[in-house]
Amino acid sequence: MIIKIIIILFLLFIFYALGSALYFLVRDKADSTRVVKALTWRIGLSIVLFLLLFVAFAMGFIQPHAIM
Repeated sequence: MIIKIIIILFLLFIFYALGSALYFLVRDKADSTRVVKALTWRIGLSIVLFLLLFVAFAMGFIQPHAIM
């Protein structure tokens, strides 16, 4: 159950970084680098989440559901 909470938290942080990048894109001046930093955070968090999912699946913490 704890792994599912961690996955949901990662997804929330990823959406927050994406939303803040959109906000900075609309509100900041042209010479600001905050959009790039926010998108870099989003990419980094997405990679960490992917690795976490891979490790959790390999260790048996999460199981895939059968599609019927």
